[in-house]
Amino acid sequence: MEKRHSRTVMVGGVPVGGGHPVTVQSMLNAPAADTEGNVRQAVRLEQAGCEILRVAVPTRQSVALIPALKQAVRIPIVADIHFDYRIALDCVAAGADKIRINPGNIGEEQRIRQVAVACRDKRIPIRIGVNAGSLEKDVLRKYGAPCPQALRDSALFHAALLEKYDFTDIVLSMKSSRVDTMVQAYRLTAQACDYPLHLGVTEAGSERMGLIKSAAGIGALLLDGIGDTIRVSLTADTVREVEAGADILRAVGLRHDRVNVISCPTCGRTAIPLLDMVSQVEQRVAGIRKPLTVAVMGCAVNGPGEAAQADLGIAGGAGKAVLFRHGEVLRTVAQEDAVDELMKELEKL
Repeated sequence: MEKRHSRTVMVGGVPVGGGHPVTVQSMLNAPAADTEGNVRQAVRLEQAGCEILRVAVPTRQSVALIPALKQAVRIPIVADIHFDYRIALDCVAAGADKIRINPGNIGEEQRIRQVAVACRDKRIPIRIGVNAGSLEKDVLRKYGAPCPQALRDSALFHAALLEKYDFTDIVLSMKSSRVDTMVQAYRLTAQACDYPLHLGVTEAGSERMGLIKSAAGIGALLLDGIGDTIRVSLTADTVREVEAGADILRAVGLRHDRVNVISCPTCGRTAIPLLDMVSQVEQRVAGIRKPLTVAVMGCAVNGPGEAAQADLGIAGGAGKAVLFRHGEVLRTVAQEDAVDELMKELEKL
């Protein structure tokens, strides 16, 4: 795919945009007053593969989260701030690697200028986070609804407020809970500027529907070459957000750092307990960092032939299974030994 050209913004030591790999983000959800709980969650998320971590900072007292988190993890910390510009200034002083605000909701221009100058002096980027549910009244009057054009205009308006003070280390997001609105808003904004784009479907819902909406919206944009960093928003364990984000990147071909397990959807020809075997294989390859494709197929028809692209695979038979590599049969094994034999061959690759 042809990647959209965007400028590079440094979030701590992590580059966002400019053709660099798309990064996976998540957000802490422990109460802001619970420093220890936030630190424990941050460590879990870093271990799960989170590359940029956001935390809500609702009060000046909760700014203490920033140094606590930076001491606990190595990944960049983003301070999420609404309304009170003083909190943004405090977070800059406390060492935040990025600030997430809407310049339009922190008041008069003098306050915006102070935030922009403080961030500019310390080379701390700002993400302008526009949501369909919180658009400016004049934008809504113009369009009548939170449509894609309204989201684009709001994001560009806020960026212009920062540009007035020679601040351009900006990342934009234009999120909506409607996938079609979100996708079109990002497409329009991608055409209008070269700022890096943070992709996400906001208020996506439960784990099941949130995964579906995020895969549809984020995946569509990534396949367009649009998007520099992503956050899958789920009403679920935040580790699942990180896992889902990485899985979306693998699904669209932007990451090749794990074993990719493929399997057939089953039919009347299935000759092995495929669901159980696929589950076993997925669990056993989870920690393997090799860019390989492994197939688990239900019968000889869907085996070496249809899964010929697989680096390694097994296909079911009557009480047996064939082990194959790139479509060529290696040997026949007992059905109950198939997963073990597959893992032995995988270790050789």
